Amino acid sequence: MKIPQKEDFLIKKVKPFNPKNVKNINNLLTALKDCGFQGRNLGFALDILEKMVSNKNCLTVLTLSGAMVPAGMGELISVLMEYNLIDILISTGANLIHDLVDAVSNVGHYLGSLNVDDDELFKHRINRIYDIFLPEENYDKADIKLLEIIQSSFEEKKIQITPSEFLQKIGSKLSAECILSMAAKKNIPIFVPAFSDSELALKLIKYDLYEGYDFQFDILGDVKKFGDIVRNYKEYGTLIVGGGVPRNWAQQIFPMLDQFDKIEKMGYNYSVRIHTAMEYDGGLSGSTFSEAKSWGKYSLESKHISVWCDATIALPILITGLLQRLKII
Repeated sequence: MKIPQKEDFLIKKVKPFNPKNVKNINNLLTALKDCGFQGRNLGFALDILEKMVSNKNCLTVLTLSGAMVPAGMGELISVLMEYNLIDILISTGANLIHDLVDAVSNVGHYLGSLNVDDDELFKHRINRIYDIFLPEENYDKADIKLLEIIQSSFEEKKIQITPSEFLQKIGSKLSAECILSMAAKKNIPIFVPAFSDSELALKLIKYDLYEGYDFQFDILGDVKKFGDIVRNYKEYGTLIVGGGVPRNWAQQIFPMLDQFDKIEKMGYNYSVRIHTAMEYDGGLSGSTFSEAKSWGKYSLESKHISVWCDATIALPILITGLLQRLKII
C-alpha cells in the first residue's frame, strides 16, 4: 500500500470566485465547484442531478419534507414535473394540502413575520408557519373543493383505494396548475407514506364523521406499487429535500425488494440531498449515505452528495441551474 506523499494532497488549487465571470446560475454553480464548503457541494450537486435526469434508464424520485409549498416552492416542483425531470414524488401530506390551498385560493399563503403575538394570530384564526401566514378560511376553501371532488369522483361512500390513486383523482379534477394537477396530467405517482399526518387526512376524517364516507386506504398497496415501478428500471436516483418519512420510504424499497427478488443491482445510483439534520443523534433524517449503503439502499458505486443548507436557498438555485444547463430556460 502506497504511503501518501505531500504532493498527493496538493493537487488542485482553490479558484477564487469572481462574480464578473458569472452570467447565469449555471455559471455560478460551475464556479463554486472550485471553492469550498457547501457552495462546492452545491456545484457538484448540479453535476449529479444533470446525470440523473439525463439518463433515460434512470428512475428519478423526489422526496419532499418540510413546509416547502407554504414557503413558495410549489411551482418549482410543478416545473420539474412539467419538463419530465422527475418520475415519482414522495411527499408529506402537509405539502399537498397546502398545494390544494394555493390551487383554490390563487396562492393562499401570505408573507408574515416571526415578530408577532401568536395569541393574537390564534384569535384571528391565522396559522403561522415560521414567517408565513395561512388564514383558516383558505383551509376552508380547500375543504369545500376537496369534498366537491370526492362527491363527483366516487359513486359509493365506501371507498377502498390506495393514497396514490386517491391523489391522482383529486389532481385530475383541479383546473388550476399545481403539484396535484400537474402530477395527474403527467401520470406521475404521488406517494404519501404518513398519509394520516396532515390536515388533508383531518378533512377526510371530517367527511367520514359528518358526510357518511368510509375511507379504506391501502397503504401497503402503495409500497407494492412503488416496488413494481422500481423493477421496471435499470438505474435509480433521488433528489431528497430534508429527511423524515419521505426520505426513508423511498430508500427502504431496496431492502424490501431484496427480501423477495434478490435483485442484482441494489440501491440508488445517484442522489442529491439538501438538509440541515445531523447524524450524531442516530435519527434517519441525519443518517449519511454511507450508513444507507450498509442497508443496500444505495449502490456501493453510487454518486451522491449532501448539501447542508436551508432548502429554500439551495433548491431554487440548484433547479434553476439545472434548467439552464439543460437549455430548458
